[in-house]
Amino acid sequence: MAPRGCAGHPSPPSPQAWVCPGKMLAMGALAGFWILCLLTYGYLSWGQGLEEEEEGALLAQVGDRREPSTTSTSQPHLIFILADDQGFRDVGYHGSEIKTPTLDKLAAEGVKLENYYVQPICTPSRSQFITGKYQIHTGLQHSIIRPTQPNCLPLDNATLPQKLKEVGYSTHMVGKWHLGFYRKECMPTKRGFDTFFGSLLGSGDYYTHYKCDSPGMCGYDLYENDNAAWDYDNGIYSTQMYTQRVQQILASHNPTKPIFLYIAYQAVHSPLQAPGRYFEHYRSIININRRRYAAMLSCLDEAINNVTLALKTYGFYNNSIIIYSSDNGGQPTAGGSNWPLRGSKGTYWEGGIRAVGFVHSPLLKNKGTVCKELVHITDWYPTLISLAEGQIDEDIQLDGYDIWETISEGLRSPRVDILHNIDPIYTKAKNGSWAAGYGIWNTAIQSAIRVQHWKLLTGNPGYSDWVPPQSFSNLGPNRWHNERITLSTGKSVWLFNITADPYERVDLSNRYPGIVKKLLRRLSQFNKTAVPVRYPPKDPRSNPRLNGGVWGPWYKEETKKKKSNKNRAEKKQKKSKVKKKRKQQKTVSGSTCHSGVTCG
Repeated sequence: MAPRGCAGHPSPPSPQAWVCPGKMLAMGALAGFWILCLLTYGYLSWGQGLEEEEEGALLAQVGDRREPSTTSTSQPHLIFILADDQGFRDVGYHGSEIKTPTLDKLAAEGVKLENYYVQPICTPSRSQFITGKYQIHTGLQHSIIRPTQPNCLPLDNATLPQKLKEVGYSTHMVGKWHLGFYRKECMPTKRGFDTFFGSLLGSGDYYTHYKCDSPGMCGYDLYENDNAAWDYDNGIYSTQMYTQRVQQILASHNPTKPIFLYIAYQAVHSPLQAPGRYFEHYRSIININRRRYAAMLSCLDEAINNVTLALKTYGFYNNSIIIYSSDNGGQPTAGGSNWPLRGSKGTYWEGGIRAVGFVHSPLLKNKGTVCKELVHITDWYPTLISLAEGQIDEDIQLDGYDIWETISEGLRSPRVDILHNIDPIYTKAKNGSWAAGYGIWNTAIQSAIRVQHWKLLTGNPGYSDWVPPQSFSNLGPNRWHNERITLSTGKSVWLFNITADPYERVDLSNRYPGIVKKLLRRLSQFNKTAVPVRYPPKDPRSNPRLNGGVWGPWYKEETKKKKSNKNRAEKKQKKSKVKKKRKQQKTVSGSTCHSGVTCG
């Protein structure tokens, strides 16, 4: 008699029937668990097959306009991607629990910048990138440019896109501007960009693109070139919308002509919003802000994958240089993590100014390396102009250095110091004084400087806690887990050897007063070159209600001209009246003399 299966049935022709129902159930559970693992940890696989599928989908989406990969230009395509508020730890290769396979792969195949600095808040980093100058040399050394302020990046500064246009580049900006817009001359298209699609303010809703600066001061903030982009008010998440625009730009551009793309994503700045499907991989994160932040960063990582695929699809990649940077440190209360660095966004501790950054390019000579040389965001200006075969005027005093050979070939950086900032109007430190600064510097003033291995801070450097990962283990930020340092101990000067102590745990200011004095003198030298701070008061004319519900330029040059013309006309009338009076007086006096009365 033929052998029977587990359920007593005759032997079947297939081997599956030899498995008992209980075993089948167990195998089904294991299979389900295996699929779940694949979904959780492989959701953005970099497999060749997946890349081909995504590339095919991209071609179907924007039309098959594939260009040849060969290029006739010696000038490289320059792609600068700026993330917003991404913490130092918030990338896979820095040990984050947030999955960033695209960033990890691009960085691993390029050059990781592990001694790379930006500014602690939005406007200063963006201004220094686009001008190659420290804040003290543009007047933007205090805070950010507020939506209601009649302020913008000074018009007498030649911007990076303007310099690139001089040597034949097509220049496009997609994303967040945040360099002022109170007059039309401040808009991106007037500062060197051929096209602009994005927001003018520092933050806003990711779907509606509305921003309220204060009660009653709300408006729409999405622009295409110089006009409000009302046609795009259809609820598309900004990270995805900006990526689609980048794809369209690349699809319509000839890859034999050089292009500069400045992609300034809104993510991962608050408000913390992300499409629902990105939350699926982070259900285990209890802290809601951290979970939302993780979802936003995953969406951003996917977007950068799509940008990279577009560069390859349309023939740009082989002659392109992709630079990735965060604009400042993360904000722990908004889900960001800078661990193990000290401090956060808005501070001059390492957690506020040391950034995630890397360069990815087929043109790199030493790929797959780590650069530990000193690099600052001002360095991109001269570096990119040099790569573009452009010229920098000799009379322009830049604070940035050409660091391409440092990155590409591993040579020593020409940079030996960084002025992190001098802010003369920030809240003064109560314990600061000229005496504490050895008569060289008033330590009540907020300032920070790096010279080789040494970093000096004075005044009030900002929130100084170390925020470890376990701080995000509950429903809200838990200061109990933080390592807190009180600044009310009479201190207004700190000195650290950042190379030996990157986490700023050992203050050496008392041990090395000579080095403190040396760095204070360097601060004083920098301060002598500073221009006055530009931080005007709020202008009520900025209210979007007065501008069709849109944030945008409100300063009218014509109004000023009309007023000045009116004033001139009034002055002329006054002068003519004065002349008439004088003539009348002369006539009267003349007739009196003529009548025989002695005059004078």
